[in-house]
Amino acid sequence: MMDNEFPIEDVRKLFPALQRTHNGKTVAYFDGPGGSQFLERSITAIADYMRRGAANLHGNFPTSHETEALIQQAKEDIAILFNAQASEIAFGPNATTMMFHTSRALANQWEAGDEIILTELEHHSNIDSWRRAAEDRGVIVKYIPLNTETLELELDKLDDLISPNTKLIAVGHASNCVGTITDIKAVSAKAQEVGALVAVDAVHSIPHIYVDMQELGIDMLFSSAYKFFASHVGMAVIRKELFDSLDIYKVVPAPGGVPDRLEIGTQNHEGIPAVSEAIHFIASLGEGKSLKEQLISGYQAIEVYENMLAERIRNGLAEISGIRLYQSEQEKTPTVAFRAEGITPIEFCTRMCDEHGVFIAEGHFYALTLVERLGIDQTGGFIRAGIAPYNTVEEVDRFLNGVRQIMG
Repeated sequence: MMDNEFPIEDVRKLFPALQRTHNGKTVAYFDGPGGSQFLERSITAIADYMRRGAANLHGNFPTSHETEALIQQAKEDIAILFNAQASEIAFGPNATTMMFHTSRALANQWEAGDEIILTELEHHSNIDSWRRAAEDRGVIVKYIPLNTETLELELDKLDDLISPNTKLIAVGHASNCVGTITDIKAVSAKAQEVGALVAVDAVHSIPHIYVDMQELGIDMLFSSAYKFFASHVGMAVIRKELFDSLDIYKVVPAPGGVPDRLEIGTQNHEGIPAVSEAIHFIASLGEGKSLKEQLISGYQAIEVYENMLAERIRNGLAEISGIRLYQSEQEKTPTVAFRAEGITPIEFCTRMCDEHGVFIAEGHFYALTLVERLGIDQTGGFIRAGIAPYNTVEEVDRFLNGVRQIMG
């Protein structure tokens, strides 16, 4: 991107789903935290793979070689995305599945009396995968508490929770409900003091901000490409020395090397090339001589634009009687959670859809502990509006106008 103005019209042309209408209105997608819309180039990459001829791996013929090359290219692109090595990246169905496979393998290194630390802010994929593995091994589970006023983790409590017996701290980079961004560097610094590993759920953060595993001190990172304009492909990025130590449950004939041992069963070969396309889309919004420089710059452009739209939503909602916002005052993603007095979340979202063509979602979004701590688990959870780089000021204003009419 060669100037300071975000090229929203050019960006929107890259997403064919934005042409959809509902009840005579062009759809405004504010459901990105649950899954973004797909880039045309991602769709084309999937279709092209299928059209040219598909094949499984390790065959001595062109389509097999081409499949392997596409997978390797995607891993090299992802390595730049997360500042990792291509040999540290494994593909799977989604981040949740990868967490469960990894936790089961890692738990074989734990003993009764060991400890792990989770949090109350998480999507439960990054709670239950580790919790179940810990319970199987007689390992003690502790939780970093949530401050229900600030909607941030009480990281100052880590000193009381961590001990020489701590083997793992699992934390989300950003809340998929309220958008709170957690200080991963502070967590990893504490973990390193006792030799504990750090597992990070980056599913919600990676569509919005650059995630550098080395800078943040992350040992294991999990993400899903369908959250950032690509396909339903999960990714686990695991530090090489740790990956080598994992005895992963797999069928005997399957490759035993790294990262192959975690890629259980045949992967989504047609979906994997779409991941590269999404990464290069983000880079196209930035500047620089290398893909990494372009990605960092592209994310900066996305952050500025998305945060402008999110602040417009937050400020508008704050002026509407009967709306209660749930948000941290600190750094957060452009994801806005709120409740509406006198109407259930599902009724609210249904009216926004049918009357205004605005797609927003409601519920606990698998962050069940967060919703329970806030006391809204029995009344429908949150209403959530999430910004993506294809959203516009007009859509934001249409959303706010819809809220005013519903609350009228």
